[in-house]
Amino acid sequence: MVIISRLMLLHALLLLFLSSFLASSVQMVFAKGNKNGYVREACSVTRYQELCVHSLAQFSNTAGTSPSKWARAGVSVTIGEVKKVRAYLAQLKRNGGFIGRNRAALSDCAEVFDDALDELHRSLDVLRKLSKTTFSTQMGDLNTWISAALTDENTCLDGFSFQVQDNNNNNNHNNNKKKQIKLLQRRVQNVSYITSNALALVNKLATTGIESFVDQDKS
Repeated sequence: MVIISRLMLLHALLLLFLSSFLASSVQMVFAKGNKNGYVREACSVTRYQELCVHSLAQFSNTAGTSPSKWARAGVSVTIGEVKKVRAYLAQLKRNGGFIGRNRAALSDCAEVFDDALDELHRSLDVLRKLSKTTFSTQMGDLNTWISAALTDENTCLDGFSFQVQDNNNNNNHNNNKKKQIKLLQRRVQNVSYITSNALALVNKLATTGIESFVDQDKS
């Protein structure tokens, strides 16, 4: 009888452990689903949705359903990516090797990326100080500055659109330069997509209105 009682007790404890484990697993899956749902819902207004989800997934816990927090996250991530490309452009300039029209295009890229970074920093400052009394003006400024940053990035791409080479010989030097230009174009294009997504998130905030910002960000 004692052995049977012990076996029954062990069985009951095992069932209790399994039920607790399953409940915890369900909660974790549900929470993860909620987080993924938050970022996918936020990114549904963007043009490059999968890129948006990938770059902003880390903000799901903090941003939730708040349009203003997603807008801040979008601009903040864009600033980080623009800084990386700007550093890459500076490295290419230091290394030399670009000559003629490509050298001029590289210099122009570095300059417009400085401008883009300034415009994005101004945008983030505004997003951190949203005001009910000046909300409409702030949204107009944000649209202007982020659109200008996007134009700057596209201007950089335009400078290399024809990939003009100063030496027409098909040698290793020119092939390496072509590869560098293509890599540069891919990096600038990627950051332009991220900037476009940030602009879409800001426009979403503008259409949602200051009321939702007050309700969600101060709750």
